[in-house]
Amino acid sequence: RSILDFNNPSSSILRPLVSTTQLPHSPTFLDARSQQDLLSGIQKEMETGTIPKPVARLMEELYLNYRNAAIREPFNYYMFDQNYIRPLINFRESYVGNISLFHEIEEQLKKGENVILISNHQTEADPVIISLLLETTSPHISETAVYVAGDRVITDPLCKPFSMGRNLLCVYSKKHMNDVPELSEMKMRANTRTLKKMALLLRGGSKLIWIAASGGRDRPDPITNQWSPAPFDASAVDNMRRLVNLAGVRGHIYPLAVLSYDIMPPPRQVEKEIGERRVISFHGAGLSVAPKIDFNEITASCGDPDKAKDAYSQAFYDSVCRQYNVLKTAIHGAQGSDASTPSVYIYSKPKSTETRESNSGFHQQLRYVCMVVYSFCYKLLMLHFSPISFIDYK
Repeated sequence: RSILDFNNPSSSILRPLVSTTQLPHSPTFLDARSQQDLLSGIQKEMETGTIPKPVARLMEELYLNYRNAAIREPFNYYMFDQNYIRPLINFRESYVGNISLFHEIEEQLKKGENVILISNHQTEADPVIISLLLETTSPHISETAVYVAGDRVITDPLCKPFSMGRNLLCVYSKKHMNDVPELSEMKMRANTRTLKKMALLLRGGSKLIWIAASGGRDRPDPITNQWSPAPFDASAVDNMRRLVNLAGVRGHIYPLAVLSYDIMPPPRQVEKEIGERRVISFHGAGLSVAPKIDFNEITASCGDPDKAKDAYSQAFYDSVCRQYNVLKTAIHGAQGSDASTPSVYIYSKPKSTETRESNSGFHQQLRYVCMVVYSFCYKLLMLHFSPISFIDYK
């Protein structure tokens, strides 16, 4: 059972996460107190035209399947994630760097080898954005990646249905380790259990694990307002190297850069409380991978183990920053594939199975529909809320 009181309606975790004042029209289902109220409210919104009919039908399907999720009846939360985030990505202005290396990674996985992606992290939607940018060119990575995630992805009720569609290994971030001092020991024990779980997975081979080496999402510079990857935690990078070496299976560690903050930026500062305000928009996103980094090569001149650990982590961070700057030039500088460098080749316009024209009318409606779905997910969780496992690898 979670440390949070999920059955207490007055608990702060259950307060509304999307204010209805942000919506031009307050959906009637937000006042629902039963299944009948909720479904009839969706029907009314569809009849009045405030919610498109296909969206209303999907909301009904999501509710009925999510209600049954507590008894483990099947529902494809992976595709729910994909279909919700997909319309927020402007694929015409999205780019993937060094796509040949993603193909190399897929071949390694198919041979039974392990791959670790040491990455920066910008939005709650990063796992889905990564999946969508690779779904047509590297579908094996898209569908099988395991993400090391903070505990908030399963303790924040609005994140829960989206988290259920991913392969997750959850840890408590160092940034929140001492938020409640009396719980710090429990959090450290939970992290140890996760590391053991990760070690077991790697021993089986053919695993791709993504980790945000900074321990959280990037934030803009408070003075310049410019975004860049947050510094990496050398211990996190070194832990992944050790796990790979101890697995008894050949493994590779690559630096990965993600540019996605425009789609769903985090709060400007790290917040202790659960229930941050979500802001969403339609924008291009970027993803790039660089050649794997060899520990012995990087640390050959380091005589001290701590210096070696720092040098190895810095090599990953520098690579991620170089890739990030190329993606930034391609997307924000509107240079596209012309932003390519000798070390980062930009593959233009990742194809999506569904695309939309970028006209203001469509995206104004899209923004409203997405906010309605967010509100709907909150109501769904209020009516049928049950915690999922802290360590949840599906």
